[in-house]
Parts: sequence; C-alpha cells; structure tokens
Amino acid sequence: MKIFFKSLLVIAIVAIIVYVFYFLYQKNQESPIVYETDTAKITNIIKKTVATGSVVPRKEIEIKSQLSGIIEEIYIEPGDMVKKGQLLSKVKIIPNMVNLNNAESRLNRANINYEHAKLLFDRQKELYEKYVIAEVEYQQVETNFREACEELNSAENNLQLVKEGVSKKSGSGTNTLIRSTIDGMVLDVPVKEGNQVIESNTFNPGTTIATIANMNNMIFMGEVDESEVGKIHIGMDLILSVGAIENVKYNAKLEYISPKGIEKNGAIQFQIKAAVQLNDTNFIRAGYSANADIVLSRKDSVLAINESLLLFDKDTVFVEIETAPQIFEKNIIKVGISDGINIEVTSGLKIEDKIKIHKAIFTSQI
Repeated sequence: MKIFFKSLLVIAIVAIIVYVFYFLYQKNQESPIVYETDTAKITNIIKKTVATGSVVPRKEIEIKSQLSGIIEEIYIEPGDMVKKGQLLSKVKIIPNMVNLNNAESRLNRANINYEHAKLLFDRQKELYEKYVIAEVEYQQVETNFREACEELNSAENNLQLVKEGVSKKSGSGTNTLIRSTIDGMVLDVPVKEGNQVIESNTFNPGTTIATIANMNNMIFMGEVDESEVGKIHIGMDLILSVGAIENVKYNAKLEYISPKGIEKNGAIQFQIKAAVQLNDTNFIRAGYSANADIVLSRKDSVLAINESLLLFDKDTVFVEIETAPQIFEKNIIKVGISDGINIEVTSGLKIEDKIKIHKAIFTSQI
C-alpha cells in the first residue's frame, strides 16, 4: 500500500515538472509585441461648432390683394424675374349687393338734383342777362348748379368703383391690377385663374397672390444649442455646406444671435443669421437645408499630431518617441488648439520624430 502511494506521488511530481517545462516552452514561442509609429504633420486646424438650418432670401414678401373678387388673369409663373411695378394679375370685382344698391340710389338722387339745379340755373341765367335779378342771386344759383354737377360725377364714379373697382379719374391706378412691390424672382403663385380672393384689411391678412424674393441676397438661418451659443459672437466666419450642392463650400458672416432661446425637443436653441457670400457657378434655391461650421478659432500651417497619440500624467502632456527600433521614451510636449482629431503641438516635438501608436500588433516567429 505504501509502495502505491509513493509511486503515485512520484508520478504527480513528474507530471508537474513536465507541465512547467511545457508552459515555459509555450511562453517562449509567443510572438513579440511590435508597436507602429506615426509622425507629426503640417496642417490647418479649425476649431468649430456646427449649426443646422436653411438658406433663405433676406427679403421675401407676399403680394396681397387689396380687394375681394375673382382672379381674372395671372401674368407670371414661379421662377419668373419681375420688376417693381410689373403687372402680376388682374382681379375681377364681385360687387356687394348692399353697396351696389346704395351706389345706384345715390346716383339716382344726384341725377334728380342735377336736373332741378340745371333748370333753375338756366332760368336764372336768362333773367340775369336781362338784368331782372341781382348778381348775388345768380351766383347762388350757379354755385348750387356746380355742386349738383360735382355730386353727379362723384355718384357715377362711386357706382363704377363698386362695380369694377376703377373710376374714370383713376385711369390705370386701380387696385384690380396687382403689381409687384419689389424687384426679384417669383417663388410661388398659390392662386389660379378663377380662384376667389379676399382683400387685405385690419381683420384679415388677405389672399396671397404671389411670393417674391431677391435671390441675390441670401442668408443662413439656423439654430445653435445653448451649450455653444456662449462661444460665438457677431462677425464670426461660417463655412456653409448646402445639402443639395455637393463638394461646394460657401463663406458666410454671422450677423445676428437671438437674445431669447426656444425649447425644441427638450433642448434650448438660439436662432442665428448669417450673410451668405454667393458665387456665379451654383444657383441656391430658397429653403435649401444647410449646415454651418462656425469657426471658433483657426491656425494655418502648424505642426500637429493625432490626438490619440497623447498621454497624460496629471497636468503633463507627453508622447512616446522612438529612440531605437521598438524602444520608446517619454517626451513632454505643449499643445495648442484642437479640432477633435488633430491637435497643435507648440513645443517639444520635431516633424521627423516617430511617435508610438498605443495599439500593439504581434509578429509571428518561425
């Protein structure tokens, strides 16, 4: 029995020794760790924040009808260029029956008064010419006759205005003809011939006949989060990327920051406006969506490295420089601005230095 346990103990010791030798052998066969390196580069670094929005005309107006009626003719289409005062459409008046009845009644009374005044004037004139009546009497009758003539003309014009929206005296100056109030491009014509329109007044904005804008003066309207609005100020440069126009950047100048924020989706947003510098190559349509990179700071042609190469020890920033093949030592550096990918190195590094990338690879041994 004792011999059995002794044999078992010897076998166990031998097994342990064999395992230790096998483990050391396997450890010796592992591939050595190799670190790749990177170098610094000369580049431009732009620190920026992003605002989303759209490009719209600075001056966009809606042409309203000044009277109620039916669109009789439309002379423009979306995309047309128009001048100030150019005829856009013509409205046919549908007269109000109460106003029409009052105008006709006024004209009838004016006719009666005119005929009576004319009869008296002719009679008194004949008597005055024969020196039967005094000049004062004649002048009074003449004045009454002129007033009757004026009232008749006024009643006729009033009836014509109620029926047609134009009088004899007004000529082409009628509000049945809708004209443009600015130079620009027609963006939209929301009405068609035969549509009914409502006049613009104190209680109603009226029917829009056309929307016109100056497409040579565009602005970017966007929103900035409250966490970023404190970093921007009027006069800053923006770089616009318009979604519909690929590979083209537009410069803009920030000219307005809203003093009041608006809550959207649980976050406070502040509206901004920036003047867009257009070019002659691409036509920007009203309402194009765009992203604006707001340049917080910028440095051109500076020495920079990838931020992932940095190491930190409290307030000290350093990188590991290769002094011999796969031998690295810490090198303290000073850094400047960063764009989130690249960071400026102000001192402590040369462009030819090889910097350790903190991602090891394994090389196999044969």
